[in-house]
Amino acid sequence: MTEFMSLDGVFEAPGPDGSGYKHEGWTMSYGNDEFMKFKTEELMAADAQLLGRITYEAFSTAWPQRSGDEFSDKFNSMKKYVVSATLKKAEWQNSEIISKDVAKEIARLKEEKGKDIIIYGSGQLVSFLLQLDLIDEYRMLVYPVVLGSGKRLFDKKSYAKLKLIEAIPFKTGVVALRYEPLK
Repeated sequence: MTEFMSLDGVFEAPGPDGSGYKHEGWTMSYGNDEFMKFKTEELMAADAQLLGRITYEAFSTAWPQRSGDEFSDKFNSMKKYVVSATLKKAEWQNSEIISKDVAKEIARLKEEKGKDIIIYGSGQLVSFLLQLDLIDEYRMLVYPVVLGSGKRLFDKKSYAKLKLIEAIPFKTGVVALRYEPLK
């Protein structure tokens, strides 16, 4: 999983999404070539996305309109698995809905040959997978901002012991923290 997070643990509306969150787009002033290189390398190391319904619906509205660069073209063309009990159609290119036996299906996907499966956003899905120990790596991109309110990534049910495997500071003050679960 990879998440944008404020110093106080908020991950809500990091980009402009029309949600009405008072700090919507709070990450936008921190982007630069160094950060984009990191995010592009991260995306190229994956061949599938795992998304919750809310994130899928936001992404499937915004991303198909973007093309012509390495990141957008990969993001749009890669396989997308959407976890949802309510979504009836997944029309964004290469999308498939997982609605039954979610834990079993995700465990099966993890066993398939290929590159990484990446999760962006999708807080409820991340919480669910954390409880089942189905996340192999936690990537938190921590921004030097305190928002004071907003959705927190980890909820009251969340518990995990993690081992820091890498910390990458960017010139903008953002720090990429990579963790793996302690077994």
